[in-house]
Amino acid sequence: MKCIKDILQKDLKGKKVLLRAGLNSPVENGVVADDFRIRKARKTIEFLSGNGARVIVISHIGREKEETLRPVADVLKVYIPNLIFVQEGVGEHARTVISGMNDGDVVLLENLRQSDGEVSNSEVFARELAGLAEIYVNDAFSVCHRKHASIVGVPKLLPSYSGLLLEDEIEHLSIALNPPSPSFAVIGGAKFDTKESLIKKLIDVYDRVFVGGALANNIFLAKGFEVGLSLVSDSRSSEDILLNKKVIAPPDVVAEDEFGNSRVARADGVKRDEKIVDVGPDSIQSIVPFIKNAKLILWNGPMGRYEDGFDEWTRALAREIAESDAKTIVGGGDTLGAIQKEGLEDKFTFISTGGGAMLQYLTDGTLPGVNALQ
Repeated sequence: MKCIKDILQKDLKGKKVLLRAGLNSPVENGVVADDFRIRKARKTIEFLSGNGARVIVISHIGREKEETLRPVADVLKVYIPNLIFVQEGVGEHARTVISGMNDGDVVLLENLRQSDGEVSNSEVFARELAGLAEIYVNDAFSVCHRKHASIVGVPKLLPSYSGLLLEDEIEHLSIALNPPSPSFAVIGGAKFDTKESLIKKLIDVYDRVFVGGALANNIFLAKGFEVGLSLVSDSRSSEDILLNKKVIAPPDVVAEDEFGNSRVARADGVKRDEKIVDVGPDSIQSIVPFIKNAKLILWNGPMGRYEDGFDEWTRALAREIAESDAKTIVGGGDTLGAIQKEGLEDKFTFISTGGGAMLQYLTDGTLPGVNALQ
């Protein structure tokens, strides 16, 4: 995979570069609530603009066609003052603006998913995008697991390169796939069946794997514990995974009854009318020795029902990992949220911009968007 940084400045100057960025950010009341991905996208935009390229940035936002990148443009313009936002994807107006660009100019086009051709990977739409530029750069790791036109269609039509962020993501996640010993992985989240393949992979390459969140409920069931009304995946996982000696399950949990009252209980002490909503304090303390001794720590996913306010022990985990001397590679929206709440973003070696993309890369060792560049 070739990176755009390896192109000589003279080969970038004056060239129209189509940059697929991962700018999808949460928007509340018309304002970006978290600019993490926007900040991460700056480096490649500034590199291209600084070397005289005419940068045409494309991205998507949200799931609905009518959603707009305008709030993102407002934030990005703070970092990239010469940014021009065009309220159109491909079309006559966009082409007119692009034709008038000077060296170093940056244009952001409207939400890619306003066109049906993006998600369907339409060859016609890919050709429309490719027709805007001379070089294609993919810096959107967060959507590299999607077979969309801007991810896998355009690279067939233009000289294609990875951006600086995408290269950084692959470099760090490749390290996570081949960790030095002692290594420690922490996996949380809701549905065991969506992460089963990853857990199996991590068991093969990590010394110990701590499984938290609702993922642990399947392990409790395999051990014969009562899980009450807790979320359990309909998974037929073998005991080789659920009861593997490398896998560490939470020794205690936070259980909530039907009236919203919660208590800390041993993992084997949950009542039939309760549901597990978080790990407990002993769970975090039980893995502190592994955190302190590890040379590399991989973490993805919350320890509890984060979206419902059960974030206490996910945040405690963030503090413990931040204090480690290990190389720390983390990802996932709720994971990042806990880190940001604790003000620890700069205490981790690498925070991935990908959720599903990170999990799929760790499971498969590649992604459709990465393959398209090769």
